[in-house]
Formats: sequence, C-alpha cells, structure tokens
Amino acid sequence: QVQLVESGGGLVTAGGSLRLSCAASALTFSTYAMGWFRQAPGKERELVAVISNGSKTTRYADSAKGRFTISRDNAKSSVALQMNSLNDEDTAIYYCAASVSTGVSPRYWGQGTQVTVSS
Repeated sequence: QVQLVESGGGLVTAGGSLRLSCAASALTFSTYAMGWFRQAPGKERELVAVISNGSKTTRYADSAKGRFTISRDNAKSSVALQMNSLNDEDTAIYYCAASVSTGVSPRYWGQGTQVTVSS
C-alpha cells in the first residue's frame, strides 16, 4: 500500500528554519504531483506548496512565497519543504500529499508532522 512518511518537524524559534522531508513508497512517484499542506489548530487544512511530477511547475500559498521552497527527487521518491523565516503563524501539522496533477485534490496523504514556532 502507498505510504507517505513525513519527517523533520519540531520546535523552532521565530526566524529560524526547518526542512521537512517526505518519503514515498509503493507509489509510482515520478507520475504524481506532490504537495505540502498544513492545518493549524481550529483552522482548515490549507495548501502550502505543490510541485509537478517533473519539477517544472511549483505553486505556493501567498503566506509561503519567498520563505518556503518545495523540491523533489524522483530517484529517491522524496519531496522536501525548506522553510525559512518561520513565524508563529506557521505553527501547524504539515502533511505531505500526492496528486495525479497539481490542480487535483490529493489521492494519498501522509500522517503529518508537527511544526511549532515559538516567539
């Protein structure tokens, strides 16, 4: 069965950086767009960033532009999210997700990794 396993979350002070990683298994990884979503307490899950299967297209939430970078390594079936200049509004559970294309709702989800930014 398909598994998406996130890692790299944790506690960071405001202004700091974190790098999230997601490893996929049992998935034809190179055919899927990959995305990072997040859900803060009391809020709906929202898209943070998405990358097309061949890395040609990336899209970011306005809140992530200029601070976050999504990348993927198809040879390793992995996707990463580099997060810089973190602030307390970035505190959330971050989820990795796989979609058949960048404009389609995810088919597969990871279990999530907690990111907490302390001010």
